[in-house]
Amino acid sequence: MRAGRQTTLRKSAMLSGIGVHSGQQATITLYPAEPNTGIVFIRLGPDGSPQKELRADANSVYATELATVLGDRDGPVCATAEHVLAALFGLGIDNAVIEIDGPEVPIMDGSAEGYVDAIDRAGVRFTAAKRRYLKVLKPIAVANGRARGELRPYNFGFRVETEIEFSHPLIGRQTIAFDLDPMTFRRDIARARTFGFMSDVNKLWSAGYALGASLDNTVVLAEDRVLNAEGLRFADEFVRHKALDAVGDLSLAGLPLLGTYRSVCGGHKLNHAVITALLADRSAWTVVEAGESQTARGQADLPAAYPAPAFGPAVN
Repeated sequence: MRAGRQTTLRKSAMLSGIGVHSGQQATITLYPAEPNTGIVFIRLGPDGSPQKELRADANSVYATELATVLGDRDGPVCATAEHVLAALFGLGIDNAVIEIDGPEVPIMDGSAEGYVDAIDRAGVRFTAAKRRYLKVLKPIAVANGRARGELRPYNFGFRVETEIEFSHPLIGRQTIAFDLDPMTFRRDIARARTFGFMSDVNKLWSAGYALGASLDNTVVLAEDRVLNAEGLRFADEFVRHKALDAVGDLSLAGLPLLGTYRSVCGGHKLNHAVITALLADRSAWTVVEAGESQTARGQADLPAAYPAPAFGPAVN
C-alpha cells in the first residue's frame, strides 16, 4: 500500500529569501534522497561547495531561542529550520537533502506556505521501502512554570494539541487540535505566520534577533491592533503558528511519530525538551514498520542514548 511506503521528492525545488533573525539572503534547494536517508542539511561554503552536513534529528539541535537552530560541536549550521521541516513532515516526505548557502532558512512570508508550494511543484515519489515510525509507548511529560508538554500513545497517526495564552487582547487563550495529514496541514496550518509584538522590537534587535523581520514576513501586534494591512489569515492564526512550529520541531524525532503531542504555553525550547525526554527513555518508544507491530530491524539506526533535556523558560 502506497501510504505505507517511504517518500521523497520527484525533482528538486529551490527558494530564496532573507532570514527573519539574521536578515541575510540565502538560497535553499530541496533534493530527492534515497530511502532511509531522512532529512539531511548541507551548508554550502562561499564557493558553493559542501562545507558541513548533518542529519535533522534531536542530536543536531544547537539552540532553541526564538527559533530552532541546527548545528554540531563546532557551532550552528542552519537557523530557523522549523518551517521547512514542518512542510516536509506535514506533507509526508520521509527523505530529502537540503542545501543552503546562508546561515538561516529563508522566512518567506513567515509561514510554511512557500515550502508547501515548492514541494507540491516538485511532486512526491513513493519508493519501495517501507515507512518506519517512532511509536510512543507511554506518556512522557516536561513542565516548567506555565509551559507544559507531553507525548502520549496514539495508534492512529500523529496528533497535535496546542494551547497558548497571552495577555494581548487579540490573542488571549487559543487552542487547536488535529490529526496531521497533508490535507489538514495545507488547509489549516501551513499558512499561519510567525508573530511578534511592537513592544519587544528594541529588545530583540539589541539581542541580535529579528533583524530581517518586517510586515512582509511577520504578524506584528501593537497594543490593540494588527499592524499588517491585510490583517489575519485566521482568527486564531497565533495558535495555528505555534502548532506549525511544533510539527517542525517534533519532526526532529528522526522518524514520523505515532503519538499525540500536547503543549501548553510552549515554544521551541519546550518542543525540543519533550523530544529529548522521550528519546532518553528507551522504554517509552519503539520503531515499527508500516503495517507491523514489532520493532523494526532498523531501530539500530537511531542513537542508543540521548541526554536528559536541559529545560528553561519557553520563549514565544
